Amino acid sequence: MGPEIWNGLNGSQWFAVWTRSRQEKCAASMLEILGIPHYLPLKTEVHQWSDRKQTVTVPLFSGYLFVRINLAKRSRLEVINASGVAGFVGNLMGPLPIPDHQIEDIRTVLDTRTECSVLPLLNEGDRVRVLRGPLVGVEGRLVRSNSQSRLSISIELIHKSLLVNVSRQDVELLEHPGVPHSLIQTSPNHPGAAHNLRP
Repeated sequence: MGPEIWNGLNGSQWFAVWTRSRQEKCAASMLEILGIPHYLPLKTEVHQWSDRKQTVTVPLFSGYLFVRINLAKRSRLEVINASGVAGFVGNLMGPLPIPDHQIEDIRTVLDTRTECSVLPLLNEGDRVRVLRGPLVGVEGRLVRSNSQSRLSISIELIHKSLLVNVSRQDVELLEHPGVPHSLIQTSPNHPGAAHNLRP
């Protein structure tokens, strides 16, 4: 679907949809059949097998795609009932819209073939775990110092912290202590979203 079609849809907004495991392309095909404007960002990867290399196209955001609909109309139910779709991403009030410019920014990056990588959204103060390198397995709190990301390892009993430099690419987000689980993730298999919403 081209942006000229999306922008002409009255009262419609972008929403993120959570798909069933490895069903992103199936869901997109069904939405295409239903005539529902959608966007499944794809990236090209080279897979190395024992005897050959193969170039494959895979979803940029595993388990997610985007739809542009008017929630006041029945298209919301059509999306939910589409094969491969598990639900909308949002909160207890319902699906949450995504600003148009964020979708267009993704399209620009992919259309220009700019090298990119997908990282978890991390904020200062988030509890994280190091995934690789000599500090693998170490947990702490993400802080910033002079535009550099650092890991704060705290010994709470003596009120002391140790700061070490880390790359955001080398850490994963941990669940926030004291924060309701539903505000951190959609389901145990999808740690990046707020809620999986079905009617």
